Amino acid sequence: MNIHEHQAKEVLKAFGAPVAKGIAITHLDQAEAAIGTMPGPVWVVKSQIHAGGRGKGKFRELPANAKGGVRVSFSAEDALADVREMFGNTLVTKQTGPSGKQVNRLYIEDGADIDRELYLSILVDRETGKVSFVASTEGGMDIEAVAEESPEKIHTIGIAASKGVTDADADRIADAFELTGTARDQGRKLFATLYEAFTSKDMSLLEINPLIVTTANDVQVLDAKVSFDNNALFRHPDIMEYRDETEEDAKEIEASKYDLAYIALDGEIGCMVNGAGLAMATMDIIKLYGAEPANFLDVGGGATTEKVTAAFKIITSDLNVKGILVNIFGGIMRCDVIAEGVVTAVKEVGLKVPLVVRLEGTKVAEGKDIINKSGLNVIAADDLDDAAQKIVKAVKG
Repeated sequence: MNIHEHQAKEVLKAFGAPVAKGIAITHLDQAEAAIGTMPGPVWVVKSQIHAGGRGKGKFRELPANAKGGVRVSFSAEDALADVREMFGNTLVTKQTGPSGKQVNRLYIEDGADIDRELYLSILVDRETGKVSFVASTEGGMDIEAVAEESPEKIHTIGIAASKGVTDADADRIADAFELTGTARDQGRKLFATLYEAFTSKDMSLLEINPLIVTTANDVQVLDAKVSFDNNALFRHPDIMEYRDETEEDAKEIEASKYDLAYIALDGEIGCMVNGAGLAMATMDIIKLYGAEPANFLDVGGGATTEKVTAAFKIITSDLNVKGILVNIFGGIMRCDVIAEGVVTAVKEVGLKVPLVVRLEGTKVAEGKDIINKSGLNVIAADDLDDAAQKIVKAVKG
């Protein structure tokens, strides 16, 4: 689960991280009072959407030369004008796609005297099995670009779970940032604080870009992006309160009600598969034959007819879907349950696009019999390769 920047800063501030004063607003009539609480002489107005690249983004309704989704003003009047121009408009960034996201809340923050911008993130390193810090002196930039152009400027420091951030770890991170004096002392303390926040709140990603060193040689969290492990959210009702469903895909919200692993994509072929690995392989082979998957969907090993019916309805609710591929290799999952779910869903919502079904494994004969006797216009497939070719051909003509 993702949260907004201002929410992430609330979480980090509760652990003792240095964060500037700021106020989030969800209505225009809150703007003037919020701006009035900032001491100035610099005000920063930030769009709050679940996407990066806000500063370089463009508002779809504004002229091409208009400022982006993060704006710096040197008077309360200019800050208020920025709020009025940004609020309610659609911000398009590299991460939103061309459709963009409507800005329904803004974060008004006190400005900072910046001397240096640093990049810091904490994530789970799958290669080492550790929580690791990623540190670079090249803050404020796309870390992917830094990794490609100057990989030597990115440092990864793994943390032993049994020890946490040791003095030696803190020194290595501080060295990577080239911190000295007061900033070094503050940074060493901050690294342990951030690690505690990451682990105790079951975060999957904590990114601060930039972490700044001020002209007074203090460190401060200037931006924050936080994602949480969905499987651990039941332990954190306080974090669940931050969920903003307006930032999520409606189909993904519906899928979560049935405990379906669903992610919306931009393609034209809807997929219903059991098992994450098989789902990824199905998506890959669709691309191999010249089409694009419209979703990732793993119905899981213990799916019921109701669950499968819901999954099929979610797929067909996507107006981009021009064909559907059901690919089930039944181990724990039974093919007859999948077949019953597909038949039930089609009878309820209809079938307006080609449907290819590949069933194999537990109760496969019963599953095929249910499909064959349903009267549905289904294209049968013998294996995954055959299924992919048939659905791509059906969609592409």
